[in-house]
Amino acid sequence: MTGRLYGVGLGPGDPELVTVKTARLIGAADVLAYHSARHGRSIARSIAEPYMRDGQIEELLLYPLTTETTDHPGGYQGALDDFYADCAERLAAHLDAGRTVVVLAEGDPLFYGSYMHMHKRLAHRFPTEVVPGVTSVSAASAVLGRPLVERDEVLTVLPGTLPADVLAEKLAGTDSAAVLKLGRTFGKVRDALAQAGRLDDAWYVERATMAAQRVAPLKDVDPDGVPYFSMALLASPSERTFVPEPAPAATAGEVVVVGLGPAGRPWLTPEAQEALAAATDIVGYGPYVDRVAPNPRQRRHRTDNRVEAERARHALELAREGARVAVVSSGDPGVFAMASAVLEVAADFPDVPVRVVPGLTAAQAVASRVGAPLGHDYCVLSLSDLLKPWEVVAGRLEAAARADLVLALYNPASRSRTWQLPAARDILLRHRDPATPVVIGRNVGGAEETVTVTTLGELDPDQVDMRCLLIIGSSTTRLTPQGTVYTPRRYP
Repeated sequence: MTGRLYGVGLGPGDPELVTVKTARLIGAADVLAYHSARHGRSIARSIAEPYMRDGQIEELLLYPLTTETTDHPGGYQGALDDFYADCAERLAAHLDAGRTVVVLAEGDPLFYGSYMHMHKRLAHRFPTEVVPGVTSVSAASAVLGRPLVERDEVLTVLPGTLPADVLAEKLAGTDSAAVLKLGRTFGKVRDALAQAGRLDDAWYVERATMAAQRVAPLKDVDPDGVPYFSMALLASPSERTFVPEPAPAATAGEVVVVGLGPAGRPWLTPEAQEALAAATDIVGYGPYVDRVAPNPRQRRHRTDNRVEAERARHALELAREGARVAVVSSGDPGVFAMASAVLEVAADFPDVPVRVVPGLTAAQAVASRVGAPLGHDYCVLSLSDLLKPWEVVAGRLEAAARADLVLALYNPASRSRTWQLPAARDILLRHRDPATPVVIGRNVGGAEETVTVTTLGELDPDQVDMRCLLIIGSSTTRLTPQGTVYTPRRYP
């Protein structure tokens, strides 16, 4: 059974910059392989150590030389080629035995990394996956707090081992640059930056994100003791451009009347989410304000349900002072909700803009739970007689019943209004078959949602409270054996 090879990037040095996937693979590996110089200390292993477990096989891939001379017949490159070939065969033995092999690489495995020499020799022979890591270039930019590139700028990454004239030419012709592999090349890189006229803009970053991290203007760095794990960085030319503080807003704010839909966030439209996010103040009936996620930069104004005009005036006064006010309503704000109340009071505030953001209505939500009872013409009525006399409610019920319209009944009952629903049922029964389907939706979309399908003749008013919405079918509304309720698009 063949094993699997992983080349994983460990990031620039801080173990907390190891990706979640790399950490998981390190902990699950049968074999961990890592490179080291002749001293045997591996930076890669030290980064990975917090994620290792007892009992894992470790393969130390010890370089035969770094900067020394060699008597190898192929010279320096020949010695390294033999070393890489030997390391690849050592790892292949584990892979042939079915073991998972994870090769640790500082930074990103395929960005000037040693892992790529294993990849070229093994990836065509065994299942292989490369897991990217945070590069030293990204880390250096982050610790400096300076952007690398912006908009159409060009970033050039260079090894310090290039000839001085090549370095100078490339540094003069780019917007931003990172020069890696300093160490013994530092003096040459510094001269190239000076030749390109970029020395004053260059930064020196050593061991970015590690405990021994050092940052300084490159022109001030002593060449003695510059390690290999350091780089020269030319940040984006735009990093010296700062956006001035905006002047305080002198214009009036606005009022946005926002429909929250029938329940939680899944019922909220993107437009409503945007309006809520932009608000400085949230105004509304207490339970509806509570449905908006708290944000400490926003002021919240919870009020009682019976003070719509006062609530609207308060919102408009806040907006006149410069606030961006979201007045929240359940469902759609234009359906028995706050939009009309705000617009009525807004006549006294001609300087305050008001807009309405729609929401999914309770009628639509309840209908969706049973099928399509609102599939043809329908009428929306409130049974509350607090703001209009019952005679008006009864007359409209009578007219809708004679017209054979499906009805969506809002505010069907409350603790203080118990007789209105039985009276409405009696009016409808004078024009509708007792077998007419009736849907009772309570708290649809909420944790306590219930949906009941019954008939007009069997409708029990005791099952209904203020949190319910009723849909009364027409003569064409159908109830299927599966419990689906729909009203056909065609009328006989």
